[in-house]
Amino acid sequence: MSLHVWWIYVTAVFLISATPGPNMLHVMTQSIAHGPRRVLATMAGLMSAVLLCLVASALGLGAVLKASPRLFDLLRYAGVAYLVWLGIKAWRAPVGIPVGTPARSRSDGALYATGLLTGLSNPKLIVFAAALFPQFIDIARPFWTQLAILIASFVAIESFWYAMYALGGAGLARWLAPANRQRLFNRGTGLLFIGFGGALLGARA
Repeated sequence: MSLHVWWIYVTAVFLISATPGPNMLHVMTQSIAHGPRRVLATMAGLMSAVLLCLVASALGLGAVLKASPRLFDLLRYAGVAYLVWLGIKAWRAPVGIPVGTPARSRSDGALYATGLLTGLSNPKLIVFAAALFPQFIDIARPFWTQLAILIASFVAIESFWYAMYALGGAGLARWLAPANRQRLFNRGTGLLFIGFGGALLGARA
């Protein structure tokens, strides 16, 4: 692929990934609850969702969803329900206990699964994969080489921002020691997840 097109793609991905969304909020909240080391399983789940969406888009699933609005709506409603559930769970999270205590009982598999489902319901990723990502693939050039370059670039940029948000969450955990701050953070996080669900509800294939 041309260097010019690649730079446009990298710039777009860098800005999109930097913008707070379900993935980055999930990384930050899980880092607060679990610590930056255990959140690696969450990151792996989120990244798996990214890879699945981008590969599916490149192979034509985006076109299938455009041709079948009912299928897209079904996937969209499932994602909305999951994000709203995350929001309610965050709103009702217990306070007054040391940050990180409940997280120790969760397995890496559970953290991975939660990250995967959060990533698959991310409206930013769905819209990017369905509408924008295919525009960077030139059908006159080798398909798999382009796909490898685009996905590798996305993974590198996304991983960078995951690390930034995870470290930010680790620092925020110390500030959240008082119960009133935990309650405020939980409710703010809950409202954000519910808001992301509303954004996904308004998304179009």
